[in-house]
Amino acid sequence: MSRIRLTFDKGTIILQNLPEALVKALPGVRWDVRTQVHRAPAYHYRDIAIYLHRSELEWQDDARQFEPDTYELVKSITPRAFQKAAAEAWLKAGKNGVVSLPTGSGKTILAVLLIVETGRPTLVHVPTIDLMHQWYEVLKNYLGRDIGIWGGGYNETHPITVSTYDSALLHVTSKGNQFGMVVFDECHHLPGDQYQYTAISNIAPFRLGLTATPERGDGKEKRLYKLIGPLCYQSRIDELEGSTLAPYEVITHELSLTPDEQSAYDEARQIYLDYLKAENIVIGGPGGWNRFLWKTSRTPEGRLVFKNYLLQKQLSLAASAKLEMIWTLLNDHRGDRVIVFTQDNEMAYKIGRRFFLPVLTHHTKVKEREQFLKSFREGSYTVLVTSKVLNEGVDVPEATVAIVVSGSGSVREHVQRLGRILRARPGKKAVLYELIAKGTGEHFTNKRRRKHSAYQRPGSS
Repeated sequence: MSRIRLTFDKGTIILQNLPEALVKALPGVRWDVRTQVHRAPAYHYRDIAIYLHRSELEWQDDARQFEPDTYELVKSITPRAFQKAAAEAWLKAGKNGVVSLPTGSGKTILAVLLIVETGRPTLVHVPTIDLMHQWYEVLKNYLGRDIGIWGGGYNETHPITVSTYDSALLHVTSKGNQFGMVVFDECHHLPGDQYQYTAISNIAPFRLGLTATPERGDGKEKRLYKLIGPLCYQSRIDELEGSTLAPYEVITHELSLTPDEQSAYDEARQIYLDYLKAENIVIGGPGGWNRFLWKTSRTPEGRLVFKNYLLQKQLSLAASAKLEMIWTLLNDHRGDRVIVFTQDNEMAYKIGRRFFLPVLTHHTKVKEREQFLKSFREGSYTVLVTSKVLNEGVDVPEATVAIVVSGSGSVREHVQRLGRILRARPGKKAVLYELIAKGTGEHFTNKRRRKHSAYQRPGSS
């Protein structure tokens, strides 16, 4: 019998000379009728290789294009107790798994320790250019060697490389066999329709996922654990408060609409609710939102209903009382570093124009964005207004106050916004303010997004 041979091909493993009796024993293996070979998604490489290694069959591994290596720290790291526990849990899980730690607790440092421990060429995945540069600096600082970059105009590959998810998608089908370890930062993004292929098409046997919030609203965290490994360690914000993270409090201000705003809100919302009842649509139910969009797009009456839906939403998100409260809070925290969060760009720019404040959205040019963040860190700007771009992936340890003017019902978004102000500094105490339009649907949105241990605590009001 000819020797079994594994090769890597466009994000898959080809198994040549594979006995038919082994097809069902090996995960993901299928007969490819187009090329007349047995083939499996690349992420099954580890299980296939282990099975063949333990068998008495002769086989040849031409898929893997990496070897063990030695990485040494040029700058010492003293891990905290929870980082040690997380590292031990990941190693015990077979160097496959997801570690959930709050923003600001040192997930990057944990990854550096595990890269050194594993000793394999490593590809780190990140969702943003900002995070790519942050990881590059940390890895270069602690490992003292050249670090590759994919993204932001760079295409340099080294044994340790940092890539945006988007750039990794472009490279994985040709270079998905060059790394023995992959790290997925903010790995809750991974189960997306496209990003999942950065994991599926890579053969790396050792996988580390890092996130503050692994749960997804669509339930696809199950896919996350299939592609990386189980949730092997989790620590929450309230567990690390006062030691690793700054002590904090959450204060909610419920603000009344003006009589005119309330009247317009009530009228628009009633039109919206009457339509839902007449069409038997449950927004929170399976497919409810998509059905609402489809139905309202089909007739002039439906389009009018949708306009009223947007109107009642805008009246609550951008209530005039919120602008007054923002001014009060900015005066109360004069000199503190404050981030003002909104749900949409329109409100962010409205606040910026009203109070002459710098605004960061996805429209902000790269150089302008860098200048805003630099000025904020240095203190020449003490307030930044943003819609969603600072929810994750930006390190602003100087921030001590967050004002959430509006947001979605996402628990992840709310925890991420809280995490922006929790990086510990001597004497720091953080505070997050939530501004809620009283008597509107925003009350229920707020209840949904507060379903997290970080908010179920004394000091939250």
